[in-house]
Amino acid sequence: MSDSPVGVVGDTTVADRLREAGVAVEPGTADSVPTTERVVAVGRPALRAVAVADTDPLVLPVDAGRGVRSVAREAVPAAVAGLDGADAERHPIFDVSAAGVDAGTAVFDVTAVTMEAARISEYAVETASDVVGQFRADGVTLAMPAGSTGYARRVGGPVVVPADSAGVVAPIAPFQTNPDHWVVSLDGLSVSIKRDEATVALYVDGTETTTVSRGESVRLRRGRSLRVAVLGESRSRFR
Repeated sequence: MSDSPVGVVGDTTVADRLREAGVAVEPGTADSVPTTERVVAVGRPALRAVAVADTDPLVLPVDAGRGVRSVAREAVPAAVAGLDGADAERHPIFDVSAAGVDAGTAVFDVTAVTMEAARISEYAVETASDVVGQFRADGVTLAMPAGSTGYARRVGGPVVVPADSAGVVAPIAPFQTNPDHWVVSLDGLSVSIKRDEATVALYVDGTETTTVSRGESVRLRRGRSLRVAVLGESRSRFR
C-alpha cells in the first residue's frame, strides 16, 4: 500500500480505526476536503462534499449507498489496503440551472415536484437532440447513475451503471396508467414546466435550491466526474 496519507471525511471513528491499522490519515470535513490522492468518504453527505470539491481523488465510499458501490465500515481497513490495485468507476456530475440561473451541482439526482398535496403540473422533457416526453404528474426526478438506486428506483426507474452522461428520467405519480421511464443522456437535458397548478420546487441531491414557474426550464450540463474505487469489498449496486 502507498505510504501517502489517506483523507477521511464524514466520521472520525473511521479515521481512528485506520490509524490503529497503521495508515497515515489526513482528517477533513465537508467544508475542508483533504487534497490527498485517496479519500475515504463516510456517508452520502461526505461523498457529495468530496465530489463537488476542487479536487480529483480516488474515493472510497463508505455506507454512501448502492449506486456508488459503497463498502461497509468494518471493511474499511482492508479496502484501504487494496486501493493501489483498485479499479475505478467514473461517475458523471452535472451543473444544474433553473430559468438560466445556477441552481447547484448534482451528484445523485435532481427532482422537480409540486409543493402542495393533490396538485399536479405538466412537464416536458427534452434531450439536446430529441423530445423525450410530456406528462402530467406530481413531479419528475432525473437520476445520475450514483442516484439511480435511490428515489428514482422507488418510483419505478431502472438502476444504471456509470456510462458517459447516461441517467434516468422517472415521472413521480404520473397521471397515466402505464407510465414510461427513460434512460437518456443527461448532458443538455431540460425539463420545462408547461402547466402548474401549484408551486414547483427544485431539489438537487435532496436539498431544495429554488422554485420553478410555468414556462421556465431546468437544464443539466455535464461537468467533472467522480472517481470511485471498486474492490472486492464493494457492494453490488443491483442487490
